[in-house]
Amino acid sequence: MMGASWLCPTELDRSRVVDANARVRTIRMVGSGAVGAALLISAPWLGSWTLVLFALAVANFLNVDRRMDESPHPERVSACAILITLALIASGVVLSGGPTSPALPWMVLPAALVAARFRPQVVIAGLLLTVLAILLATLGVRPTATLRDPVPVFTTLALLTGVVSIVWALQAAELHHRSDAILDPLTGLLNRHALVPRFVEISVQARLTEQPVCLLLCDVDNFKAINDLHGHDRGDAVLRDVAYALRKQLRSFELVYRLGGEEFLVVLPGIDAAAGRDVAERLRVTVEQSRPMGLAVTISLGLSAAHGEQVDYDVLFRAADAALYESKRAGRNLVTAAPDPTGSAGEPTDTRALDSFPAASPARAPVAGVAQAPAR
Repeated sequence: MMGASWLCPTELDRSRVVDANARVRTIRMVGSGAVGAALLISAPWLGSWTLVLFALAVANFLNVDRRMDESPHPERVSACAILITLALIASGVVLSGGPTSPALPWMVLPAALVAARFRPQVVIAGLLLTVLAILLATLGVRPTATLRDPVPVFTTLALLTGVVSIVWALQAAELHHRSDAILDPLTGLLNRHALVPRFVEISVQARLTEQPVCLLLCDVDNFKAINDLHGHDRGDAVLRDVAYALRKQLRSFELVYRLGGEEFLVVLPGIDAAAGRDVAERLRVTVEQSRPMGLAVTISLGLSAAHGEQVDYDVLFRAADAALYESKRAGRNLVTAAPDPTGSAGEPTDTRALDSFPAASPARAPVAGVAQAPAR
């Protein structure tokens, strides 16, 4: 459902794009209204053709919200919409005089949108692309007029740099605070606060595309004994090493969260139970072989999966939690799959049959979409 891209190589980058689009929707409507009013008032001097370009730009952004909700790559939808806007404004500049066009400063707007949404590398690429578009719309179309009076071009380029720098600085500060809120300070993984909104998006996409979603609930075996024998500092180091071992075995769209204590949750969009068992077993073996902090550390895992309309976090979490309990009961360092929610029984990957699959304890039920985890 979701793969990495140069625009958003990490989940945090992607989350920023989606959240920024929602936050600026009202501001974008107000700004578009102001531009539309200016063009309408200026139509006797500029011509009514400018309203056609404006209508195309409005249609572009009205369409982008719907497409972002439905697309597995919302960052690409956002980037394409910004590129289309830049092309429309550049066309208006060319048609209204090139270097003397009153619309020339408006070419700054798409670059500002990029700075409000994307990571620094993308912002720099957007800035360079905008500079190229400005030069093509002026020097490339009317070189003599541009060289005769280059001041409007210089002014626009200075405005571009200033606006992008300001927006970039503001967004960097926002991203810093956002990182503090959704990143676990010990392991650097996303935390429970990041899980809730992300799983809502994943479940919506699963229902629209009839794709599966798999959860892996992971718990470090006998972690209390590690703390008791080696101290909490070494216990924290073990958790960091386990988190690193999990993360390096997952692809960019396979998400791992620290729920609290020694418990981690892996969310696998677009992956069914069979493929999820392979991932879970790979994680189990990796942690066992990595020997975090030189200790014989293992993890137990519980797996649950569903397709399309059946993707519900509470249901999947309770099933994974019950499967994890069975892994612990059967001896730890195991992967156990929950029964299929449609009614067909799942098979534990340690090949031991489940005589009776236990229900999740009420104390383990998810709270506000995500569960707290006691030590196991």
